[in-house]
Amino acid sequence: MIQQQYPSQLLERAVQEFSRLPGIGRKTALRLVLHLLRQDGEDVERFAETIARMRQEVQYCHVCHNISDSDTCPICSDSHRDASVICVVENIQDVMAVENTQQFTGLYHVLGGVISPMDGIGPSDLEIESLVQRVSEGGVREVILALSSTMEGDTTNFYIFRKLAPFDVKLSIIARGISVGDELEYTDEVTLGRSIINRTPFEGK
Repeated sequence: MIQQQYPSQLLERAVQEFSRLPGIGRKTALRLVLHLLRQDGEDVERFAETIARMRQEVQYCHVCHNISDSDTCPICSDSHRDASVICVVENIQDVMAVENTQQFTGLYHVLGGVISPMDGIGPSDLEIESLVQRVSEGGVREVILALSSTMEGDTTNFYIFRKLAPFDVKLSIIARGISVGDELEYTDEVTLGRSIINRTPFEGK
């Protein structure tokens, strides 16, 4: 494969950085960099400042581990939400997907992934103990397991089921209107919304 020649080392370095982003190849990276070169200097500086500020100032909610601008996210601090129902999801994108359905009014708990021995991810790498802590403090009547319908998602569901077994809390799982193997964030809003509404008890099987 012929290595593309760049007229500027600075351009090449910028392309290399952009191509590190998920789903961005070198051709797309070059197109993005050339677009920025055509923009007004103030616009590019504002773009760079926004990215740097986001990385420095964005926090994770100390309650649910969702992304937030403060110590507690707007969802957890909303007194109109039902704090007795917690929806357990894999990542931030899943929170956004469920919120877009406008069918759920409880709180969330973001695990930060799923158990996957093949990828070296075990229970201790996820926010499972903090979920157990939330339930143990009382006031939670239902935990909805809204993980992707994959082998890893099912393994994580079962592990959480075992960890929460000592507590008087209802465990339910979203209805399998979502195809096996599908990622939650890519499911259409209508299907996901119905899956939340039509959730069923989790039997630990």
